[in-house]
Amino acid sequence: MTSPFGNEADSTPLRPELRTSLPGPRAAELVARDRDLVSPSYTRSYPFVMARGERVWVWDVDGNRFLDMTAGIAVVNTGHAHPRVVAAVQEQATRFLHMSGTDFYYELQVRLAERLNAIAPGDAPKRVFYTNSGTESVEAALKLARYVTGRPRALAFIGAFHGRTMGSLSLTASKPVHRRGFAPLLPEVIHVPYGYCYRCPVNLTYPECAVACLDWIEEQVFGHLTPPDEVAAIIVEPVQGEGGYVVPPPDFHPKLRALCDRYGILLIADEVQTGIGRTGRWFALEHWNVVPDIICVAKGIASGLPLGAIIAPRDLMTWPPGAHANTFGGNPLACVAALATLDVIEEENLLENATRMGERLMAGLRALAERHQVIGDVRGLGLMVGVELVTDRQTRHPAPELRDRLVQACFQRGMLVLGAGTNVLRFMPPLNIRSEEIDLALEVLDEALQEATTG
Repeated sequence: MTSPFGNEADSTPLRPELRTSLPGPRAAELVARDRDLVSPSYTRSYPFVMARGERVWVWDVDGNRFLDMTAGIAVVNTGHAHPRVVAAVQEQATRFLHMSGTDFYYELQVRLAERLNAIAPGDAPKRVFYTNSGTESVEAALKLARYVTGRPRALAFIGAFHGRTMGSLSLTASKPVHRRGFAPLLPEVIHVPYGYCYRCPVNLTYPECAVACLDWIEEQVFGHLTPPDEVAAIIVEPVQGEGGYVVPPPDFHPKLRALCDRYGILLIADEVQTGIGRTGRWFALEHWNVVPDIICVAKGIASGLPLGAIIAPRDLMTWPPGAHANTFGGNPLACVAALATLDVIEEENLLENATRMGERLMAGLRALAERHQVIGDVRGLGLMVGVELVTDRQTRHPAPELRDRLVQACFQRGMLVLGAGTNVLRFMPPLNIRSEEIDLALEVLDEALQEATTG
């Protein structure tokens, strides 16, 4: 078989064989052992046991091939096992694996900081703090905001997912299961409505509403709960991820930026899922020409290696030595993977491809909506696309059970997808997906919809 990374077409038939009995025997055995040995807190939607991957294709331990529309939850933006990323990691592994960036210097951290400085929105010179994950990035951003402003409070949005460690969990308001059993959480966090126009939290219609959900902050929060000069930061996902791939209305982010400026509040952009090309721009807030004060990144930055960061102007990132640090953040393997990832995205024009393929995917999904009345809404930016499923388009009543059946039906047909929110099916494939693979994903979903709604 010719590698899909080569210039020649892959000789393997595009459509995987129809599955009728997954998992296979080896996968079933490993799933059973996992249930005995590994924490039950992990959410596994179906028994896929990964063996290897190439670009947008993955194989399980029984040799079954799948079209991956998850990218490891928007992580492998350059595709699985991109040879340039693999080669960079292999070469670095022969040099050194670790030398704590907290206590020592190495060139890779400097080079990566220069690259992030160059692509991050805003003209001000910036500094970078390295982490190992998205939740660590959010923790660091919240600590920096408190340190710089001297203010105790933070605002976050209903539907937001910012992580599961205690600080980021306090900001998270996606699903009760994330918070159940962990109280008391971080005090002084207030949650406010997000711009979810399909299910408007204030029962109005855009644009006549003038983004009234943000007026809630000044009228209700600042009017009744806290003075604005005690709020250090407002943290926002440019597109809500776990909350349902919710794209806010066009005026939402500019109005939020103006509100923060009015009261001297820092705006933290959680670009953990939206960043590094996912929406067709390096960072999603670029779609609205909004420059945040602190940017949180992780997931797609290193093509699968554990790396995160916060990016902030130099005159903001002024905390002294020892104020915040970690042992493994910005480790050399992750840094070289990140540098290779940025090179691949630039040189293979993956931002443009994400835009084109995202438009193709959403057009195809809207065509499916004409035939399947259970599709209530199709929304997204680039290759971050959500399909909201309903029992009735007039009432917009959510259909979570249908969504879950679709996830399973797609798996049985050789396509990996995941849910988001209560009733949303999300598509977040690698950014180097091709048009014929987008079309195949639509074909598989069409069949799964027919089965799930009539079977």
